[in-house]
Amino acid sequence: MFNDLILPSKCGIDEAHAKLQELKSLGYVIGTDEAGRGALAGPVVTAAVFLTQEQEEELLKMNLRDSKLITPNRREKLFAKIQELGVLWRVSQGTPALIDKENILRASLLTMGDCVNKVAKLLNRSPECVIVDGNQKIPNMNFSQWILIRADKLIPVVSAASIVAKVLRDRLMKNYSQRYPAYNFEKNKGYPTAFHMNAVKENGMSDIHRRSFCRKILEKK
Repeated sequence: MFNDLILPSKCGIDEAHAKLQELKSLGYVIGTDEAGRGALAGPVVTAAVFLTQEQEEELLKMNLRDSKLITPNRREKLFAKIQELGVLWRVSQGTPALIDKENILRASLLTMGDCVNKVAKLLNRSPECVIVDGNQKIPNMNFSQWILIRADKLIPVVSAASIVAKVLRDRLMKNYSQRYPAYNFEKNKGYPTAFHMNAVKENGMSDIHRRSFCRKILEKK
């Protein structure tokens, strides 16, 4: 039974691989991750992914890794391959309003739960486990969870989720750059670069800025 497995919150790659194989022997495994948690503007985007063994092997041949460790061009190529292989994935957005209301951690976890449930509905049976990157459980989740720090670097299905979330959020922020050119979202993707923070001081916040994140910047004007 799953409950008999000891699933560490921190581990090395060999232990992570061994535990993953145990979970796969019991049933389906879904991975989830987010992009945009530290940004000043735009949503936090979460993705949930299910990989077959064949899909995982094909993506590993392309050096599937945590999205933060590879170039934008490589991320786009991996995302194209994910689509080509017919991988099951879904995304969800935590809006700036939700982030301001709930805080960024809770907004991330709530949207993770939403996209996990969407992927679970696509499977012909409930997943044995959901692997969550980080150190917090998804609230109100009906499936067992493995909360693993650095899961995006250790677990391929979570790496795939990080790719999906990052690519789609980056595309979204590039589109927002056309609507709000003063903030240079195309380059900074909403993150707190020096240019972006100065733009907030000079122009105030746009409709997609997170009020709770920008308050201190505006107070220092």
